[in-house]
Amino acid sequence: MNKPAAQRPSSRSRGEWLKRLGLILASIVATLLALEIGLRASTGGYLFAWPNFVLEARTVLADRDGSRFVHDDRLGYVPRAGYAGPGYSGPGNIAAGVTIEADGLRRTGSALSEAPILAVGDSFTFGDEVKDGETWPAELEHLTGRQVLNGGVSGYGFDQIVLRAEQLADKYKPSAIVVSFIADDIRRTEMRRLWSADKPYFVMSGDKPELAGVPVPQRADPRTTLSFWQRTLGYSYLFDFILRRLDLLHDWFGDHIRVHPPGSGPQIACRLTERLAELQRRSGAKVIVIAEYDPVVWDDPAFAAEQRRLTGGLLACADKNGLTTIDAFEALAATAKPRDLYVLWHMNQTGNQLIAKLVAEKLR
Repeated sequence: MNKPAAQRPSSRSRGEWLKRLGLILASIVATLLALEIGLRASTGGYLFAWPNFVLEARTVLADRDGSRFVHDDRLGYVPRAGYAGPGYSGPGNIAAGVTIEADGLRRTGSALSEAPILAVGDSFTFGDEVKDGETWPAELEHLTGRQVLNGGVSGYGFDQIVLRAEQLADKYKPSAIVVSFIADDIRRTEMRRLWSADKPYFVMSGDKPELAGVPVPQRADPRTTLSFWQRTLGYSYLFDFILRRLDLLHDWFGDHIRVHPPGSGPQIACRLTERLAELQRRSGAKVIVIAEYDPVVWDDPAFAAEQRRLTGGLLACADKNGLTTIDAFEALAATAKPRDLYVLWHMNQTGNQLIAKLVAEKLR
């Protein structure tokens, strides 16, 4: 039944609502623009320069990584042989001397042996924020008097760490292989791109993890990786300022592509310990898996509990498959101030000495 004419909204009434809506939207835009310009004026840095902050951050990362790393079809990337200079500088611009030798191995010292110790892992093994001689592989070489090959690579997931161990073990025939990881390396197995760099990943085929994503594509041009919102809101200093205060820039600036659902990493990483067990059988090298911890663990109890759950699960899988395991948590917690064992995000020399001591005890 049609409404009586008196009950139907008139075209004039609809026009009034549209005008009001238009005024509200205009006032919101004007307010945001005023805040944008006011904030730029107060800082003085971007009043007349309007870059896309997301593109700028990704371009800087690509340029920095392009000098430090070289593409690898199987691993994604490895440190560039012959590179010498500052390492990861981090938020505090702390420069550390880095020397990369053959096969992307970081210099550890001068000890030479026919059956060296191989160390693989992420930035904690590589030794971001410390000099060549202050990484835990270098400290381990000092403690044992045996050559230690530092095969750590910043940003690696646990899947890449396992592949790196296999690759280097086949060439160097080590007597022992030390596999270090932090809990976030488990999450990284769920991704096919991290920090703008494509990577290999594993998928379950039957009852075994099968390598996928190889050969790994070359790094994409940062200009091709922006979403619609990053192409638009990326120009806003106000939006950048808000995300910075909320500590949400990691995902906004980061170029990450997920291939597995969140929470699937622990199962993938667990199954990859079977590959390490096979490597141990095939090579005759003792495989030691050690869990390290990032500094937020000592600041946030809830975060620490989750990190321990993840690392504990992976260590249990490694132990079940006949690998030697070390959980560094108790040793770190037993120090007077665990937070003092870090520079900013990674271990300082004292922290690395403690890690090296734990590994040396297992080697003995």
